[in-house]
Amino acid sequence: MTHLYKIFTFFLFLATTSILAQTNSVPTPAKAQSETIVLRGGTAHIGDGKVIENSIIVFENGKITMAADATMVKMDFTDKKVIDITGKEVYPGFVAASTSMGLMEIAAVRATRDEDEIGGLNPNVRSIISYNTDSRVIPTVRSNGILIAQVRPEGGRIAGTSTVVQLDAWNWEDAVYKIDDGIHLSWPHIYSFKGWWANPGGIEKNEKYSEEVTQIKDLFDQAKAYCQSNKHDEKNLKLSSMCGLFDGSQQLFIHVNMIKEIIEAVNFSKKYGVKIIIVGGEDAWMATDILKNNNIPVVIKRTQSLPSRSDEDIDLPFKLPKLLQDAGVLYCITLGDGSDAFWDQRNLPFHAGQAVPNGLTKEQAVTAITFNPAKILNIADKTGTLEVGKDANIIISTGDVLDMRTSNIEYAFIQGRAIDLDNKQKALYRKYMEKYGLKE
Repeated sequence: MTHLYKIFTFFLFLATTSILAQTNSVPTPAKAQSETIVLRGGTAHIGDGKVIENSIIVFENGKITMAADATMVKMDFTDKKVIDITGKEVYPGFVAASTSMGLMEIAAVRATRDEDEIGGLNPNVRSIISYNTDSRVIPTVRSNGILIAQVRPEGGRIAGTSTVVQLDAWNWEDAVYKIDDGIHLSWPHIYSFKGWWANPGGIEKNEKYSEEVTQIKDLFDQAKAYCQSNKHDEKNLKLSSMCGLFDGSQQLFIHVNMIKEIIEAVNFSKKYGVKIIIVGGEDAWMATDILKNNNIPVVIKRTQSLPSRSDEDIDLPFKLPKLLQDAGVLYCITLGDGSDAFWDQRNLPFHAGQAVPNGLTKEQAVTAITFNPAKILNIADKTGTLEVGKDANIIISTGDVLDMRTSNIEYAFIQGRAIDLDNKQKALYRKYMEKYGLKE
């Protein structure tokens, strides 16, 4: 008995040490803004396409109170904290849509993954209650300018409900920016591609496609009838969780790529009268008319990738944002699905930058990761642009944030709070620079 007790104590010590180590590597959330802050002299990229070369941005109590040309403003700076950012670039904080950040820590370690629930139809699963504010991944992503993220579950046909969070919080309640904003549905594949990029296979038809679509429609029929009725003997969690889709308070995020499936998804949304967002949308450039006419936005899952078909332009993923831009389809850029799409969100600005030499202007690329995702996620009244009345979600950089060679985020503010941009990778960099006596 004593031997077992010692073993138990030893493993408890290891677990506690591990938890403390993880906690200590995550910067403490910033305190609320206590003084008026003035950013003076920087080039401000407003987020809606406008640029102010010599700007002055003022924020207090977490809100922007001024964003103007510094040459046109006279101000008394007494009792204000003035930060001279001459020669630097100012942007709205970047917004990452459709990510499992905070739900997954190490993709290869099952015990650190909480993004997936058992079962195929789980509209009642809420990602926010599993969101881990002490994730080591979050500070790494945040240090590259991503300040807001839509955290969504994965797995099954209907994975559950996402929530938009700000990335500096003590717990999930503090993190909430827009709670339970939408439900995520993976549309069935009509055809599937076999093999992988190094050894492509053929195309195989999904014989169960009609059956899988019928399953979705049956659930929506039941949910719509349930939500329209006021008489229920007992609450059905699955069906009641979908009522927001029918009253317009929630959106349906349909993860789909191929053109025939996109058209089917659009027709499905029209039948049930729900607002949908296409996530992925590799073939969205073929469906621009139907997307624009039905006011359906697209969340492009990444630009730095290969096309799905061997006969497509090799640079198609690079120029997809430009194709949607020219067609007048609202879109944003994220890093989409996959086991690396949570930590890899740190590269979000560089995926937007990939579209610049392929047709977008720099300001359009900035808009694709600031104002556009804010509009798509229905948070544009609070963030996405440097405008008076909006939350002071701001980043300041030396160099071009869309260029991995020159980007260097020096300051970040979330709702006016000055954010600690340190992270585990920076700490390791300093550690080994010191070990080998190297200078930065």
